[in-house]
Amino acid sequence: MIRDLIAKNRTCRRFEQDFAIDRRTLRELVDLARLSASAGNIQPLKYILSWESEKNALIFPDLGWAGYLEDWPGPAEGERPSAYIIMLGDTELHKSFDCDAGIAAQSILIGAAEKGLAGCIIALVQREQLRNALDIPAHCKILVVLALGKPREKVVLELLAPDGDIKYYRDRDGTHHVPKRALDEIIID
Repeated sequence: MIRDLIAKNRTCRRFEQDFAIDRRTLRELVDLARLSASAGNIQPLKYILSWESEKNALIFPDLGWAGYLEDWPGPAEGERPSAYIIMLGDTELHKSFDCDAGIAAQSILIGAAEKGLAGCIIALVQREQLRNALDIPAHCKILVVLALGKPREKVVLELLAPDGDIKYYRDRDGTHHVPKRALDEIIID
């Protein structure tokens, strides 16, 4: 059921780093994005796939991980993603990518969840450093990086507290809690 799959698709920031994701799996996930809607059917998105530890090591230092977890610098060695998909916007095809990027990222992550994987959409990227590290062409705008892997953390959805605090947090056991607004709060009749 699609609702169950969407509920299962939670942002994950700690992974089983030694769990290998191969190139074929990444291609299957990008194919889901390729088949998804594109504004004006322009299809301006391009992708860089990374599944080998050497290339992953070039990507990891250029990523920011969890704004609300201020005392956490990101996943430790052994908890890092085993794969990445770098989403690019080809400026030779179009200048705006916001709608397409969101649709594509969600398609990829739902596909990952179906395969028992998890991911994180990372927009806090040191773009010029990453561009230089991977020799990304100048006409390709770095949009987001999708970190992927087998989840190493438990993520729980809960109703937003009466104080309205939307910040996710980790409890003493390391469980990641994500407050969500109630359905009746977001529907305006």
